[in-house]
Amino acid sequence: MKRTRTPEVVVPPARIGRPAIGALGILALALGTLQSVVEPALPLLQRELRISPSEGALIGNALLVTGAVVTPVVGKLGDRHGGKRVLVRLMAVVSAGGLLAGLAPNLPVLLLGQVLQGAMVGALPLSFILVRKHLPAGESQVAIGLVVALFTGGSMMGMLFAGPIAEGLSWQWMFALPTIAVIATTAVVIRLMPHDPPVRPDDRVDWPGVVLLSGTLLAFMLGLVTVAGGGLPPLAVGAVAVAVAALATGWVAVERRAVSPMVDLRMLAKPAMWHACVLTLVMTASSGMVVFLLPQLFGMPADGYGFGSSTTAIGLFLLPGAVAGAVSDSVGGIAARRFGPRAVVIAGTGVTVVTLFALSSSHTAEWQLVLAKVLTAFAAGIGTTALLAGTATAIDTKDIGIATGLLVVTRVIGVALGAQGAGAILDAGTEPMTGRPAESAFVTGFVVAGLVAAVSLLVVRVTKKEAQA
Repeated sequence: MKRTRTPEVVVPPARIGRPAIGALGILALALGTLQSVVEPALPLLQRELRISPSEGALIGNALLVTGAVVTPVVGKLGDRHGGKRVLVRLMAVVSAGGLLAGLAPNLPVLLLGQVLQGAMVGALPLSFILVRKHLPAGESQVAIGLVVALFTGGSMMGMLFAGPIAEGLSWQWMFALPTIAVIATTAVVIRLMPHDPPVRPDDRVDWPGVVLLSGTLLAFMLGLVTVAGGGLPPLAVGAVAVAVAALATGWVAVERRAVSPMVDLRMLAKPAMWHACVLTLVMTASSGMVVFLLPQLFGMPADGYGFGSSTTAIGLFLLPGAVAGAVSDSVGGIAARRFGPRAVVIAGTGVTVVTLFALSSSHTAEWQLVLAKVLTAFAAGIGTTALLAGTATAIDTKDIGIATGLLVVTRVIGVALGAQGAGAILDAGTEPMTGRPAESAFVTGFVVAGLVAAVSLLVVRVTKKEAQA
């Protein structure tokens, strides 16, 4: 007698409530705090470690390098194995990096800790997987905005406490204390968040695609920070460009032939996806320049054009901007739902361009810099979150992790590009007599940041015409 195979019953994921969403938000808050402590303490770290502005940018960008490489991989693994399972393992890596940075006696060990901490960026697409699987599309947009807002809001905590901790204890404690919070909040997520079933449990991992994409991003990010830091001969710069192009070409070739590719190139070619990637890159590059330039200007000696602010004072000056960024991220998901991402991007870009051009001519008082930080942080946050939330609901559920992971990577690359570019501008404008950047270098940085932001308007116009055609 022939046996009939009983069809497998697929149990839909449980709907999550506010406590589970709150747990993800608390974890995002702790991660944002750990990520942001470097920004207000950058002048202090440069003095303590005796490094240049471009080398100082490397401290923050070491985290971004890992984030760019890890995020799409963990997004894909989250799609395959479940977001919660991958998230918990990822937090173990982040915690190890935070503890290592907290024990770092010198720059190399600190950089290694930052590299491991960079895995935290992958927590965002994993959180989006959990939210999208357990909530309807409309509610998930709001929840995604909340998670991103709390991640950004963590920067408020980091900026507020980085200075007092570094000056009262040591700069190592800036990393150790948030890491303890990450460990504790991960335990809360494990308890409250239900397991999410994988979308395609039988798919094989496209390891050639994983290796080639990771290699492409790693070569690009390392090339970026190395070239921006200066000192490379033209032949070496050309070799880096060739390596990135070769790895990217090989990755595309592998993905086109793979039965179960890491990234479905058809998904990547969708207008909603690549438009969001281009706009996110441009907006975050401008934002990254502002993020780097303002603490440097606050920290310049008061006997010239600077303000001579301490690490604690810099953190307080940047705090309103962190609040604005957190609010904008929560508003971004709602605005995308009501007005559409394109309209939100246009409004945010307009505010950014006007603010940075005004700042290039008027930066003699602290309130001018604080106001500029608030306006640019709000504009960048609402625009990039609207793009992220819009893409998360426009892409098939099976591709949420990798799609949002690629967008998060684009944000990381944009911020790194902007920060390294701003560091290179200040290095180029350093006066030999004082060893400090001239005021004109900051003016140039603000103007360039405004011009970069203005490119978003051009991209919106081009993509709109293409959509109409």
